Amino acid sequence: MVKAFSRRTVLITGTGITAGLAFPGVAGATPAGRVGFGLDAETLDGGEQITSLTLATTRFGPIDPASLTTTTFSVHAKATSPIDTGGQDIGYELDRPVTAARLDRHGNIVLHLSHGEGQTGGGTLGYINGKGRNVRLDLAYTVTQHAPVRLRHGRPVTFSGFTQGRLANPEVDAFTYHASRSGMKYRLYAPSERRGRRPLIVWLHGGGEGASLPDGYYDNETTLRANRGALGFTTREAQAVFESAYVVAPQCTAAWMDDGPRFAPLIHEVIQDVRRTHPIDPARVHVTGCSNGGYMTMKMTTVHPTAFASSVPICGVVAGRQAGDPPLIPDPELTAIRTPTWLIASRDDDTVDPQANSVHAHDLIPRAELTLYDQVVWNGHRFPGHWSWIYAARNDPSTRGTHLWQWMARKVSGG
Repeated sequence: MVKAFSRRTVLITGTGITAGLAFPGVAGATPAGRVGFGLDAETLDGGEQITSLTLATTRFGPIDPASLTTTTFSVHAKATSPIDTGGQDIGYELDRPVTAARLDRHGNIVLHLSHGEGQTGGGTLGYINGKGRNVRLDLAYTVTQHAPVRLRHGRPVTFSGFTQGRLANPEVDAFTYHASRSGMKYRLYAPSERRGRRPLIVWLHGGGEGASLPDGYYDNETTLRANRGALGFTTREAQAVFESAYVVAPQCTAAWMDDGPRFAPLIHEVIQDVRRTHPIDPARVHVTGCSNGGYMTMKMTTVHPTAFASSVPICGVVAGRQAGDPPLIPDPELTAIRTPTWLIASRDDDTVDPQANSVHAHDLIPRAELTLYDQVVWNGHRFPGHWSWIYAARNDPSTRGTHLWQWMARKVSGG
């Protein structure tokens, strides 16, 4: 049964939770101890989802994989908000279908769960409309055993219960945690190849991934879990194109558009922190971001005109928030930008008008590139038109035979 469904996908952990009831037993089945399990997550284009559970069963001895079926265990998930939502139910409670059961290379049982873009109940984040924020959901998973598993020497075993452990997302976990001297939190990915000076890619998140300070919520997590904007640059393909790049993802204490001129030096401080502590090539620092972060990407190139080798604003904002408001980035500032710029948007974006923002900026920024999609579709799934960052994270935009990442990698600045 589904109790609620969040508008956007989300994230969570939830450790040390006692969960699940063991199969009550059958004749000849041997009772065993409690089993801990971890939540295995993956950040899809639409956000992070729990894709499987890993049950730590190695200590009980070799298990016969033939004794595992999709009905041996069932999985129930409950997600709740960690902060006040003003009455909005952003969580859910439902049974997660088990699509496969197998053993990993260590001999642990892995339960694969039904998941995918647009599916209910797999997400780890919840979007609070009244705050305009994604938050990590508190997740409680329950595992129930319905039939014994058989050890390879033939003995059937039932477990006495299950205890939830940590959430693991290898792509996200590759980013370390940091904070600047001014208190701005950020995550940093360091490439495996670090000999010589390497490029740095700065990812500026959208409005939903900022902090909610009135609620004491500043998690340094949602920037990597709400979409693949930063993660795309850490893939093997991207790292080959950029010849081993660092990737930094600062988290705003509010929304970048609330006060771009104030946040610009704070972002610059984060970049300087990374440059001071890691072998960064100052001529190959790139800045990119989506929506709120698309605005901030352009703002950074107006405040620091020679700092970046390239700029990629995605569905960014330059116009005023409402009709009659002054523009967030005035036309003279746009025409003065000298950083090589490639703008990306979709014509069906009903959150940020592409004509008044991306197209307008393209017309004013000297020698700027523009990729304007008709809609946002990836792997057969249609996403909201605002989510054009999906294309950038997949290196889809191209011009005159050159794709986005290759175009960025060729650019250098005066440092």
